[in-house]
Amino acid sequence: MANCCRARDYERIFGRRTAAKDAKRYRRRGLTGTARALADLAGDVRGESVLDVGGGVGAIELELLAAGATRATNVEISTEYEDAAKELLTERGLEQRVERRIGDFVVGAELVEPHDVVVMHRVVCCYPDADALVGAAAAHTRRRLLLTYPQERVLVRLGVRTIDAFLRVMRSEFRVYVHPVERMVSTAQKHGLSLDTRVRHGFFWESATFSRT
Repeated sequence: MANCCRARDYERIFGRRTAAKDAKRYRRRGLTGTARALADLAGDVRGESVLDVGGGVGAIELELLAAGATRATNVEISTEYEDAAKELLTERGLEQRVERRIGDFVVGAELVEPHDVVVMHRVVCCYPDADALVGAAAAHTRRRLLLTYPQERVLVRLGVRTIDAFLRVMRSEFRVYVHPVERMVSTAQKHGLSLDTRVRHGFFWESATFSRT
């Protein structure tokens, strides 16, 4: 499932320090901000399975397991989250209910079975091919797909261009993307999903939920 070149780019941005910081914040405060909002948008997950693509330390899936989900799979391209994620799982006694996989979800999608709920929190903006990523996520969705991504605003695009310019100066191949929302919606619909809600969070982020009809 791995894409080695792309994985190295991600690991330079999402490294051990980021993982440790995310785990520490979750222990202290639980889910906050857009992560909390996206977990709430999942609705009733009792008895359901969760696929968290690009889930980092796995905070959202931990919340959904606490809300009644039966099991979760986390597919993360950066290896640097694994130690912090496993510590959180051990602390909560959830090692047997969560499977963590390393690799590019799009590249190895056929190795992952469909799940009832699929989550991608601030993941689409980190991937160059939104059609492929959203399409793979939609194809793996039995009931509901949840996405959080940047809003299509002029100032948001300018901010992202500034970030990308800094990354180029730092000789990083990693880039941030503002993908067209209507195109993501169309991709999900082509895989049999219907758009339920679009919710803006402040100036920068937006979430969308889709369901299988």
